[in-house]
Amino acid sequence: MNVLSEVSGTVWKVEVTVGQSVAEGDTLVIVESMKMEIPVSAPKAGTVAEIRTAEGEPVTDGQLLVILN
Repeated sequence: MNVLSEVSGTVWKVEVTVGQSVAEGDTLVIVESMKMEIPVSAPKAGTVAEIRTAEGEPVTDGQLLVILN
């Protein structure tokens, strides 16, 4: 399952690591946009397969951030 950014901004913090199990609603990444911190949450429970971003990296609306299995 692909987890996408809902806003354009900068990745402030990556909260997970590859191989980590997450529950539905867990915060995966925090994106800073317009001086607000916007959490990107897991839409379902799963395991983090890939992280496609890094802290400090700019992201756009709809950009792939994390892949969950």
